[in-house]
Amino acid sequence: MILITGASRGIGKFLMNKFSEEGEKVHGTYFSTLPDKNQSENLSKVNIVNYSEVSEWVNSVCDPDEKIILLNCAGGNYNATAHKADIKKWTEVIGINLTGTFNVIKSVLPLMREKGFGRIINFSSIVAQKGIPGTSAYAASKAGLWGLTKSIAAENARKGITVNNLNLGYFDIGMITEVPQEMLTFIKREIPTGELGNPENIFNAVNFLVDSDYINGTSINMNAGLY
Repeated sequence: MILITGASRGIGKFLMNKFSEEGEKVHGTYFSTLPDKNQSENLSKVNIVNYSEVSEWVNSVCDPDEKIILLNCAGGNYNATAHKADIKKWTEVIGINLTGTFNVIKSVLPLMREKGFGRIINFSSIVAQKGIPGTSAYAASKAGLWGLTKSIAAENARKGITVNNLNLGYFDIGMITEVPQEMLTFIKREIPTGELGNPENIFNAVNFLVDSDYINGTSINMNAGLY
């Protein structure tokens, strides 16, 4: 069984559709972006910042007898330089990207530990590595996933659970579609290949980590050599 947060848009939606096409049993969450009609059957509206909601969702869709794979794709963004930042917006981004991810992991771990198997994949960003102006909330939350990944991986390794992190560069999906054309042209010039990444590469990386039992507590860069 595959659980995907943030599955009504961007990378989460792409991965949910891909795994569904392959006949996998997939359940996803959404919150602010409504799902497509063909997705709605397996999507639940969940505020991942609210632990009680997350726990209720996990317990309602998970079968204790099935192996669980968790993909933490849900994310929020807020652009502002630090001295102009809105504290409420900062807190919202940290809540979704970091606390929300922790809430989902905490909810599935008992089931994974009992089964003796689990795969958790978190999604970070090159933004947390390069130091891009105006992204302090997003960058801090995504960098926090590295420590979260390593700690939880170490805690659960002997239970057959792996926890890894993908540091994504610029892919032709999700938030990049909201970037102004002038900025997009600049970004492409910076990428060694000169092109945005194909989301199929993310799908391939997820499958690789799911099939691997000795890659654990690791952050893998996927950015075509940009960083």
